[in-house]
Amino acid sequence: MRAVFNTVMRIVSSLLGLFMIFIGCVWILQGLNLYFRVGFMVGDPKWTLFGAILAAVGVAQVVWSNTRQS
Repeated sequence: MRAVFNTVMRIVSSLLGLFMIFIGCVWILQGLNLYFRVGFMVGDPKWTLFGAILAAVGVAQVVWSNTRQS
């Protein structure tokens, strides 16, 4: 049962990391005024920074969840 739990949680953790990467990229594009040109984040450089941080945390989450010992 423990192996099943570890596998499921690894998948959930990886999906969460991929979601953070996606949202971070959207924030970067909005902050740079390149895409999704609607909303309060458009053209605001701080959202580019926040997006880069979120995407980096997402990459770390995916790497950590797929390289840790079971």
